[in-house]
Amino acid sequence: MEEKQFTKPFNIFLLMMPTGISQGFVFVTLPYLLTHNGFSVAQTAAIVAVGASASLFRFVLGPIVDVSLSLRKWYWISLTAIISTLLILSVTPFTVKGSALLTAIVFISQVSMNVMLLPIGAFMATSIEESKKGKASGWYQAGSLTGAGLGGGAGLWLAEHYSASVAGIVLSVVSLAFAMIVLSLKDIEHQKEKTFIQELSGLAKDLLSMIKVPITLLAIILILLPIGTGAMANLWSAIADDWEADADTVALITGILSGLISALGCVVGGNIADRRGIWFAYLASGIACALVTIAMAAMPMNSSVYIGGVLFYAFTTGMVYAAFTSVLLFAIGKKHAATKFSLMGSLGNISVVYMTSFNGWMHDQYNSKLMLTFEAVLVIVCVLLFIVVLRRLKYKKIILL
Repeated sequence: MEEKQFTKPFNIFLLMMPTGISQGFVFVTLPYLLTHNGFSVAQTAAIVAVGASASLFRFVLGPIVDVSLSLRKWYWISLTAIISTLLILSVTPFTVKGSALLTAIVFISQVSMNVMLLPIGAFMATSIEESKKGKASGWYQAGSLTGAGLGGGAGLWLAEHYSASVAGIVLSVVSLAFAMIVLSLKDIEHQKEKTFIQELSGLAKDLLSMIKVPITLLAIILILLPIGTGAMANLWSAIADDWEADADTVALITGILSGLISALGCVVGGNIADRRGIWFAYLASGIACALVTIAMAAMPMNSSVYIGGVLFYAFTTGMVYAAFTSVLLFAIGKKHAATKFSLMGSLGNISVVYMTSFNGWMHDQYNSKLMLTFEAVLVIVCVLLFIVVLRRLKYKKIILL
């Protein structure tokens, strides 16, 4: 009887697909279309960064989710918002003069996407067996990245060969189809015995006790560092011309294939987290991602290098993302799950926002090679410093778990 109460880790993959599709359209399809409609890479990066910044405010809605509607109802509300904003964005003109309006729509679309992560995160924290949370973390990120492959790859191909509006309609239908899996899950009601004020008070106490734990505090510091942010994934389509990659290549590589390979990386990363521990998985994956960007910067700038570099980057980023989710689950525990998961996720996305903006600036000020090299060196330095801190605090064994 108890076994039936658990959610299968793979169901998380299906739940996450609409969020990935929304992200893929904003972070892959849109940057390519913008840079081919008069926007500079820095301008494009700024718009994308605003979209990414929506994740920073996710925790604001956390207490509302915890004390109001059931998780399934919140999932349907967020799905409706995701589809609506995707359709609106797909018919908005991509002009430099209209960049303010475009930025606002992008931000709202990603707020909608972030709302959906709240019930999914709560489902994971409360309905997944402890021994399978690493796998669930892998499927969580795999769903996001595979969906991003569809939203970016199929979205860009449809936009280029037909129109952006056609892409929006098709992706909306696909999002709805994947979301149907929520009907098979046991719904979880909100905490009826608590008010919003009580939840905030309890959350404040829980967060205070959480950050007093040295290892948990280190987890928070770790996710704020620019280790394996995957920020370049937001700009690959915008700088594809530097490697002479055409639209169809960009759609295939940064979209469908990157999504699938990232998903594979997520599954691998989730299993590594379960077997070797979250610290090893996160830091080792971050180093692997940095080595890929160094290699790409050192090689000739042609379409073959672009294809190989983007795909290897996608795999290592998937590994990092799975380990990142495992870090979050480790830090939040089970109380106030939706709120703490969203808060920790918001903190983790700070590095994505500042690295996306900074990479765009580096590209326009210097070039792609220096941009990639700087990101890699920064990651390696941060990993080494973090390991030194752990060792000095006599937590060396934790790295090896």
